[in-house]
Amino acid sequence: MAYKVSDECINCGSCDSECPVEAISEKDNHRWIDPAKCQDCGACAGVCPVEAISAG
Repeated sequence: MAYKVSDECINCGSCDSECPVEAISEKDNHRWIDPAKCQDCGACAGVCPVEAISAG
């Protein structure tokens, strides 16, 4: 199950560089994780400063 970004996202971009498959992009002024690309590694969730990323 892919990780998801909640509305608490502050669009800082810290998660982008952590994603090994480049599944994270900007959408509607916050980050979005493409579920078709996400490999459920959780690297993005570990670096989110506001804990806005969680397992889907």
